[in-house]
Amino acid sequence: RRFSQMKFESLTILPGNSKSGEPEHFAQFTLHPGELCAIAGNTGSGKSRLIKDIEQLVNGDGISRRGILINNAPVALTDRSGLSKELIAHLSQNMRFVLDLSVREFLKLHCQCRNHPKISPDDVLAMANQITPEPVLPEESLNLLSGGQTRALMIADLACICDSPIVLIDEIENAGIDKKAALRLLTDQSKLVLIVTHDPHTALMASTRLAMKGGEVCRIRKRTEAEKTLYAELDAAYERQKHLQELLRQGEELL
Repeated sequence: RRFSQMKFESLTILPGNSKSGEPEHFAQFTLHPGELCAIAGNTGSGKSRLIKDIEQLVNGDGISRRGILINNAPVALTDRSGLSKELIAHLSQNMRFVLDLSVREFLKLHCQCRNHPKISPDDVLAMANQITPEPVLPEESLNLLSGGQTRALMIADLACICDSPIVLIDEIENAGIDKKAALRLLTDQSKLVLIVTHDPHTALMASTRLAMKGGEVCRIRKRTEAEKTLYAELDAAYERQKHLQELLRQGEELL
Protein backbone atom coordinates (compact mmCIF):
# COMPACT_ATOMS: atom_id res chain seq x y z
CA ARG A 1 0.00 0.00 0.00
CA ARG A 2 1.47 3.33 -1.08
CA PHE A 3 1.89 6.11 1.44
CA SER A 4 -0.12 8.46 -0.78
CA GLN A 5 -3.14 6.32 0.10
CA MET A 6 -2.48 6.75 3.82
CA LYS A 7 -2.47 9.70 6.20
CA PHE A 8 0.83 10.48 7.90
CA GLU A 9 0.21 10.90 11.62
CA SER A 10 3.50 10.39 13.44
CA LEU A 11 7.21 9.59 13.26
CA THR A 12 8.76 7.76 16.22
CA ILE A 13 12.48 7.34 16.89
CA LEU A 14 13.54 4.26 18.86
CA PRO A 15 16.92 4.26 20.68
CA GLY A 16 19.93 2.47 19.23
CA ASN A 17 23.64 2.55 20.03
CA SER A 18 26.34 5.22 20.28
CA LYS A 19 29.55 5.07 18.24
CA SER A 20 31.15 3.04 21.05
CA GLY A 21 28.32 0.50 20.94
CA GLU A 22 26.70 1.61 24.21
CA PRO A 23 22.89 1.82 24.22
CA GLU A 24 21.29 5.22 23.90
CA HIS A 25 19.65 6.34 27.12
CA PHE A 26 16.35 7.79 25.97
CA ALA A 27 12.85 6.48 25.73
CA GLN A 28 11.30 6.43 22.29
CA PHE A 29 9.82 9.76 21.33
CA THR A 30 7.29 10.79 18.73
CA LEU A 31 6.91 13.82 16.45
CA HIS A 32 3.83 14.94 14.54
CA PRO A 33 2.87 17.00 11.47
CA GLY A 34 3.36 20.74 11.93
CA GLU A 35 6.14 20.33 14.52
CA LEU A 36 9.67 21.70 14.29
CA CYS A 37 12.48 19.66 15.88
CA ALA A 38 16.07 20.95 16.11
CA ILE A 39 19.12 18.66 16.12
CA ALA A 40 22.30 20.10 17.67
CA GLY A 41 25.79 18.82 18.43
CA ASN A 42 29.46 19.20 17.58
CA THR A 43 30.90 18.15 14.24
CA GLY A 44 31.09 14.36 14.24
CA SER A 45 28.51 14.00 17.02
CA GLY A 46 26.12 11.94 14.88
CA LYS A 47 23.67 14.51 13.51
CA SER A 48 24.03 13.35 9.91
CA ARG A 49 23.70 9.71 10.97
CA LEU A 50 20.38 10.47 12.69
CA ILE A 51 19.12 12.25 9.58
CA LYS A 52 20.14 9.26 7.44
CA ASP A 53 18.40 6.86 9.82
CA ILE A 54 15.18 8.80 9.39
CA GLU A 55 15.59 9.08 5.63
CA GLN A 56 16.29 5.34 5.32
CA LEU A 57 13.43 4.37 7.69
CA VAL A 58 15.72 1.94 9.49
CA ASN A 59 14.41 -0.81 11.73
CA GLY A 60 17.30 -1.76 14.01
CA ASP A 61 19.37 -2.89 11.02
CA GLY A 62 21.42 0.25 10.37
CA ILE A 63 24.80 1.33 11.77
CA SER A 64 23.20 2.99 14.80
CA ARG A 65 20.67 0.18 15.43
CA ARG A 66 17.92 2.80 15.80
CA GLY A 67 14.37 2.19 14.67
CA ILE A 68 12.04 4.55 12.85
CA LEU A 69 8.29 4.01 13.07
CA ILE A 70 5.73 5.61 10.81
CA ASN A 71 2.27 5.81 12.35
CA ASN A 72 3.60 3.59 15.18
CA ALA A 73 4.69 0.81 12.82
CA PRO A 74 8.07 -0.19 11.31
CA VAL A 75 8.50 -0.14 7.56
CA ALA A 76 9.33 -3.41 5.79
CA LEU A 77 12.70 -3.50 4.05
CA THR A 78 11.09 -4.02 0.64
CA ASP A 79 8.95 -0.88 1.08
CA ARG A 80 11.55 1.52 2.47
CA SER A 81 13.03 3.00 -0.69
CA GLY A 82 9.70 3.80 -2.32
CA LEU A 83 8.12 4.98 0.90
CA SER A 84 11.05 7.23 1.74
CA LYS A 85 10.78 8.94 -1.64
CA GLU A 86 7.09 9.66 -1.04
CA LEU A 87 7.38 10.48 2.62
CA ILE A 88 10.62 12.45 3.05
CA ALA A 89 12.20 15.48 1.39
CA HIS A 90 15.82 16.35 2.23
CA LEU A 91 17.07 19.90 1.75
CA SER A 92 20.86 19.69 1.90
CA GLN A 93 23.41 22.51 2.18
CA ASN A 94 24.67 22.03 -1.38
CA MET A 95 21.94 21.76 -4.00
CA ARG A 96 22.45 21.93 -7.74
CA PHE A 97 20.06 21.58 -10.64
CA VAL A 98 20.94 19.36 -13.60
CA LEU A 99 17.96 20.47 -15.73
CA ASP A 100 18.54 23.23 -18.29
CA LEU A 101 15.19 24.94 -17.70
CA SER A 102 13.91 28.30 -16.63
CA VAL A 103 12.48 28.64 -13.13
CA ARG A 104 8.91 28.83 -14.49
CA GLU A 105 9.42 25.78 -16.73
CA PHE A 106 10.77 23.79 -13.79
CA LEU A 107 7.87 24.70 -11.51
CA LYS A 108 5.33 23.97 -14.25
CA LEU A 109 6.93 20.58 -14.89
CA HIS A 110 6.98 19.72 -11.18
CA CYS A 111 3.29 20.67 -10.85
CA GLN A 112 2.52 18.32 -13.73
CA CYS A 113 4.59 15.49 -12.22
CA ARG A 114 2.86 15.91 -8.85
CA ASN A 115 -0.56 16.23 -10.48
CA HIS A 116 -1.23 19.72 -9.11
CA PRO A 117 -2.74 21.53 -12.13
CA LYS A 118 -4.32 24.24 -9.96
CA ILE A 119 -1.02 25.41 -8.45
CA SER A 120 0.44 28.40 -10.27
CA PRO A 121 4.23 28.67 -10.69
CA ASP A 122 3.84 32.40 -10.05
CA ASP A 123 2.35 31.68 -6.62
CA VAL A 124 5.30 29.43 -5.76
CA LEU A 125 7.70 32.13 -6.94
CA ALA A 126 5.94 34.76 -4.83
CA MET A 127 6.40 32.52 -1.81
CA ALA A 128 10.09 31.98 -2.58
CA ASN A 129 10.61 35.72 -2.89
CA GLN A 130 9.23 36.25 0.61
CA ILE A 131 12.25 34.49 2.05
CA THR A 132 15.17 35.56 -0.16
CA PRO A 133 16.54 39.12 -0.45
CA GLU A 134 17.61 38.48 -4.06
CA PRO A 135 14.44 37.91 -6.16
CA VAL A 136 14.03 34.70 -8.13
CA LEU A 137 12.81 35.62 -11.61
CA PRO A 138 10.54 33.30 -13.63
CA GLU A 139 12.61 33.37 -16.84
CA GLU A 140 15.93 32.95 -15.02
CA SER A 141 17.86 29.73 -15.68
CA LEU A 142 17.92 27.26 -12.79
CA ASN A 143 21.66 26.89 -13.25
CA LEU A 144 22.26 30.62 -12.71
CA LEU A 145 20.56 30.80 -9.31
CA SER A 146 22.68 31.50 -6.25
CA GLY A 147 22.77 29.07 -3.35
CA GLY A 148 20.34 31.18 -1.34
CA GLN A 149 17.95 31.59 -4.27
CA THR A 150 18.06 27.84 -4.91
CA ARG A 151 17.18 26.98 -1.31
CA ALA A 152 14.43 29.60 -1.21
CA LEU A 153 12.93 28.16 -4.39
CA MET A 154 13.12 24.61 -3.06
CA ILE A 155 11.54 25.57 0.28
CA ALA A 156 8.63 27.20 -1.55
CA ASP A 157 8.41 24.15 -3.82
CA LEU A 158 8.31 21.86 -0.77
CA ALA A 159 5.60 23.96 0.84
CA CYS A 160 3.39 24.31 -2.25
CA ILE A 161 4.01 21.41 -4.63
CA CYS A 162 5.81 18.56 -2.88
CA ASP A 163 3.51 16.16 -1.04
CA SER A 164 6.21 14.81 1.29
CA PRO A 165 5.05 15.44 4.87
CA ILE A 166 8.53 15.15 6.45
CA VAL A 167 11.28 17.66 5.63
CA LEU A 168 14.92 17.25 6.72
CA ILE A 169 17.08 20.41 6.57
CA ASP A 170 20.83 20.88 7.04
CA GLU A 171 21.84 24.24 8.55
CA ILE A 172 19.49 26.78 7.01
CA GLU A 173 21.46 29.69 8.54
CA ASN A 174 24.14 29.72 5.81
CA ALA A 175 21.68 30.06 2.94
CA GLY A 176 21.23 33.86 3.04
CA ILE A 177 17.46 33.57 3.41
CA ASP A 178 14.92 34.52 6.07
CA LYS A 179 15.04 31.32 8.12
CA LYS A 180 12.05 32.30 10.29
CA ALA A 181 9.80 32.82 7.30
CA ALA A 182 11.14 29.70 5.59
CA LEU A 183 10.48 27.39 8.53
CA ARG A 184 7.06 28.94 9.10
CA LEU A 185 6.14 28.26 5.47
CA LEU A 186 6.79 24.56 5.99
CA THR A 187 5.20 24.09 9.41
CA ASP A 188 2.13 26.09 8.33
CA GLN A 189 1.65 23.44 5.63
CA SER A 190 1.60 20.76 8.36
CA LYS A 191 5.06 19.48 7.47
CA LEU A 192 7.10 17.79 10.19
CA VAL A 193 10.45 19.60 9.97
CA LEU A 194 13.72 18.33 11.49
CA ILE A 195 16.57 20.80 11.20
CA VAL A 196 20.26 20.39 11.96
CA THR A 197 21.54 23.62 13.50
CA HIS A 198 24.34 25.20 15.53
CA ASP A 199 22.38 28.40 16.10
CA PRO A 200 20.53 29.00 19.42
CA HIS A 201 17.96 31.27 17.74
CA THR A 202 17.03 28.57 15.24
CA ALA A 203 17.05 25.87 17.93
CA LEU A 204 14.68 27.87 20.15
CA MET A 205 12.15 28.15 17.32
CA ALA A 206 11.61 24.43 17.85
CA SER A 207 9.37 22.99 20.54
CA THR A 208 11.71 19.97 20.78
CA ARG A 209 15.45 19.73 20.36
CA LEU A 210 17.88 16.84 20.41
CA ALA A 211 21.50 17.08 21.55
CA MET A 212 23.95 14.64 19.93
CA LYS A 213 27.27 13.45 21.35
CA GLY A 214 29.48 10.51 20.42
CA GLY A 215 26.94 9.23 17.93
CA GLU A 216 24.05 9.12 20.39
CA VAL A 217 21.08 11.25 21.31
CA CYS A 218 22.34 12.36 24.71
CA ARG A 219 19.51 14.71 25.62
CA ILE A 220 15.96 15.49 24.52
CA ARG A 221 14.58 18.80 25.70
CA LYS A 222 11.23 20.52 25.43
CA ARG A 223 11.33 24.31 25.14
CA THR A 224 10.64 25.93 28.52
CA GLU A 225 8.88 29.20 29.31
CA ALA A 226 12.22 30.75 30.24
CA GLU A 227 13.60 29.71 26.86
CA LYS A 228 10.65 31.34 25.13
CA THR A 229 11.67 34.59 26.82
CA LEU A 230 15.27 34.07 25.69
CA TYR A 231 14.02 33.39 22.16
CA ALA A 232 12.24 36.76 22.12
CA GLU A 233 15.54 38.46 22.99
CA LEU A 234 17.46 36.53 20.32
CA ASP A 235 14.69 37.23 17.82
CA ALA A 236 14.95 40.98 18.36
CA ALA A 237 18.69 40.70 17.68
CA TYR A 238 17.99 38.61 14.57
CA GLU A 239 15.59 41.24 13.19
CA ARG A 240 18.19 43.94 13.89
CA GLN A 241 20.81 41.88 12.06
CA LYS A 242 18.50 41.45 9.05
CA HIS A 243 18.02 45.22 8.92
CA LEU A 244 21.76 45.83 9.01
CA GLN A 245 22.33 43.17 6.33
CA GLU A 246 19.90 44.97 4.05
CA LEU A 247 21.68 48.29 4.59
CA LEU A 248 25.00 46.58 3.90
CA ARG A 249 23.74 45.12 0.62
CA GLN A 250 22.44 48.52 -0.48
CA GLY A 251 25.73 50.23 0.31
CA GLU A 252 24.18 52.36 3.04
CA GLU A 253 25.68 53.50 6.33
CA LEU A 254 25.13 50.91 9.05
CA LEU A 255 23.04 52.57 11.75
